[in-house]
Amino acid sequence: MFEQLDSLLIRYDEVNELLSDPIVIADSNRLRELTIEEADLRPKVEKIRRYKEVEAEIEDTEAMLSEESDDDILAMAKEELASLKAENEQLQEDIKLLMLPEDPNDGKNIIMEIRGAAGGDEAQLFAGDLLNMYTKYADKQGWKTEVLDANITGIGGYKEVTLMITGNKVYSKLKFENGAHRVQRVPQTESQGRVHTSTATVVVMPEAEEIDFELDENDIRVDIYHASGAGGQHVNKTASAVRLTHIPTNTVVAMQDERSQIKNREKAMKILRARVYDQVRSQAQSEYDSERKLKVGTGDRSERIRTYNFPQSRVTDHRIGLTLQQLDSVLSGNLDEIIDALVLYDQSQKLEELNGPAL
Repeated sequence: MFEQLDSLLIRYDEVNELLSDPIVIADSNRLRELTIEEADLRPKVEKIRRYKEVEAEIEDTEAMLSEESDDDILAMAKEELASLKAENEQLQEDIKLLMLPEDPNDGKNIIMEIRGAAGGDEAQLFAGDLLNMYTKYADKQGWKTEVLDANITGIGGYKEVTLMITGNKVYSKLKFENGAHRVQRVPQTESQGRVHTSTATVVVMPEAEEIDFELDENDIRVDIYHASGAGGQHVNKTASAVRLTHIPTNTVVAMQDERSQIKNREKAMKILRARVYDQVRSQAQSEYDSERKLKVGTGDRSERIRTYNFPQSRVTDHRIGLTLQQLDSVLSGNLDEIIDALVLYDQSQKLEELNGPAL
């Protein structure tokens, strides 16, 4: 472990030297990679340096105790030693967490797809509630949101909506939102006051850039056609709608929201790249098929990660057994308590798998 910690300190110094190299500064991709690496290493290095300082202070204090005879000084030294050992134990735990294997996508922006699933109109209305919840949560985090595509129903719900969220470590916080979200409430159209159960599915994909993987243009079929539906005179006169098909994976993205064919193509390409990247990286895992079913499934009522119960003002995350009587607060974007609990659970699971010796 000491060898690994020392190698991180050496690498951190190397990265800082490279960041001041004119050749690196002139290469925007390389500069970006190193800037991200420096930001990732910095908290680890700060903890490691303090850990080494405390280790040295403990050694010096123990040496003092073996040589000192003055009672007052001995009492002070013992108190200091106890404090240092407590800090040392905490630093070991902190460093263990920082040294856990990281998801390489944690620092990325995301593309989120929300779809009304089981439950008809009520499911589509709930998809709109989830969109509002995540948008408000993003605002509280200082992130930016952009709706890339939306299929809005006549009653104001969403058959599906695609949202891009950009900011600091967005994927690390929202990656656990993958799955079926269940709502239990009395629909506005229910005359007898009966509680209905509906679901909406959420898919969270890290934004994929060209440096992440190569998306061969020759594998993409581009179709240009006239937009349909509301939109004014340009709908019938301008061929601005774009449909991209990634032939190897049969992934299709159609976009017609913008008047400009170029803008529609840019939006469609962002979504296509994210979907293909998500599929490619997931297929690299041996349990891809089963994991994908658990994360998204068909949207059936039984396949759920979280339930939002309106009559009891209750939110329950079934994966970690967390229940909050704060439905209104959660739907207003106050997701920190749930997300922090999911992150902590994930870290504890990884620590159990690591089960390594103390530093």
